[in-house]
Amino acid sequence: MSDLSSMSTPQVLNGYERAVQCTYGRIPIAFVRGRGARLWDSEGKEYLDFVSGGRAGTGLGHCHPRVVEAIRRQAEALLFVSNDFHHPWGARLGELLAQRSGGRKAFFCNSGTEASETAIKLARKWGSQNGGRYEIVTAQGSFHGRTLGALSATGQTKFHQGFQPLLEGFHYCRWNDPDSLASAVNARTCAIYLEPVQGESGTYPASPAFMQAAARLARERGCLLMVDEVQTGFGRTGRYWAYEHYSVEPHVIATAKALGGGLPIGACLALPEYCALVPGDHGCTFGGNPLCAAAAVAALEALDAENLVERAATLGERMLGTMRDWARQYPSITEVRGLGLMQAIEFHGDQAATVGRGALERGLITHTVGAGILRLLPPLCLTDEEADRGLAILAREISTVGGRG
Repeated sequence: MSDLSSMSTPQVLNGYERAVQCTYGRIPIAFVRGRGARLWDSEGKEYLDFVSGGRAGTGLGHCHPRVVEAIRRQAEALLFVSNDFHHPWGARLGELLAQRSGGRKAFFCNSGTEASETAIKLARKWGSQNGGRYEIVTAQGSFHGRTLGALSATGQTKFHQGFQPLLEGFHYCRWNDPDSLASAVNARTCAIYLEPVQGESGTYPASPAFMQAAARLARERGCLLMVDEVQTGFGRTGRYWAYEHYSVEPHVIATAKALGGGLPIGACLALPEYCALVPGDHGCTFGGNPLCAAAAVAALEALDAENLVERAATLGERMLGTMRDWARQYPSITEVRGLGLMQAIEFHGDQAATVGRGALERGLITHTVGAGILRLLPPLCLTDEEADRGLAILAREISTVGGRG
């Protein structure tokens, strides 16, 4: 096999330009190696990764030794059998997820959007058996995925343009508005589907009153409460699941991203009495395959063995405290918000884009939403020294725009 790590950045970028559809606004960097919270590009420059590979895709950081060893062993034993068969790694992964989710049973898929699609189909099948219900209430500002059902659930019209007509039966309430939520739920509602923290719109945590209203409405109106933990699950917010911050118990959890330790795997977890999907209703050829399941088992075991959920809570609060100090110091910052290691700094005007570009030049990778929100999603393995180094880079860049409110 060719050693493609020797390709230069221009060669890589030219290859994408010639042969890959342009569906992403990719940053012109070609990464070839990663370890923990660090990445190296094809020219050997080191970067500190404050996005976990991009959009919280790997909570353990890059090439965690437990995950790498599990992949190596499994690649030599068995890569794939379809879900027509059983294999021990799927059984073990299901057991681990059940243990950490109150006995919920898993459907395995490949991604977060597939987990959302599964939750939507489960809710509609359950609703068809309980009075013919089919409508699902989500929130304005939400993001549930790019496939058509998940896109229909997403409460952001900018993602809908060009793809109408969307799937019918979705209603969007105002975020963190219990009255709006109550008005959106009716006799046709089969489920309320919410993110405990809205990630892609700019890291907006739900209010306790909003999440508790959702749980109360689900009880009173006899519908399902479903949570999208695709980005928030597995310790990201300082709890194993973000819904645990709100003292609610959802019927269904959609999750993915950090589950596979860097490999693509998602899951829809449902309490046994709400597992409405039966053979023939739904499927996923590669979902929970031996390789990805083995990686996910190793990733979940690492979370516990290394106390990374607790680490996210402690380090996240320390970092947020530093950023809140910046908000008091610099008029350019309008708000700092977040839970655990899911954080955002909102600026006036386009300062976030300016800060993000400057930080990238200094070797720190962040994520911007529009031009005004800077998002930080560092891996849970981030050391104190790495956290301080990244914050120092940000502080220097913010100071350059600090007086412009």
